[in-house]
Amino acid sequence: MTPILDQCQAAARAANQWAMALTDQKNKVLHAMSMALRHHVDTILLANEQDCQLFKGPSGVLDRLTLTKDRIHGMADGMDQVIDLSDPIGEVVSGWVRPNGLQITQRRVPLGVVGMIYEARPNVTSDAIALCLKTGNGVVLRGSSSAIRTNQAIVEVMR
Repeated sequence: MTPILDQCQAAARAANQWAMALTDQKNKVLHAMSMALRHHVDTILLANEQDCQLFKGPSGVLDRLTLTKDRIHGMADGMDQVIDLSDPIGEVVSGWVRPNGLQITQRRVPLGVVGMIYEARPNVTSDAIALCLKTGNGVVLRGSSSAIRTNQAIVEVMR
């Protein structure tokens, strides 16, 4: 199998388990990830500095690639904001009763696995993970090669 197929299958297995997680469990994991970002700022900044030094492209893209302590704390704050959101999974959207008495209910459920490709925005890594975890989904991320070290560091500290 290909590495991407292996990753997608692993994400699908994780999504099946994560879809059953209780809101409190999801929020505890998100909180731990948020704290990890805050406690490992230096690790992330070191990786980001390496990415920025090797970057050869427009200054506007370099600005999006560049992280600071404030930006990393903003990423952690974003995760905390996701914790504060209501858990959509299981929410009843609508429902009705058929003439024969059968009750039909439409509920929100996880999608399964979300795939995302994005460029030179390492903050998207934590944002996407937070939103997918909160909604009970697995996620496969493909950030640009210009942010590879930063994205790996973010994932490692949150793991």
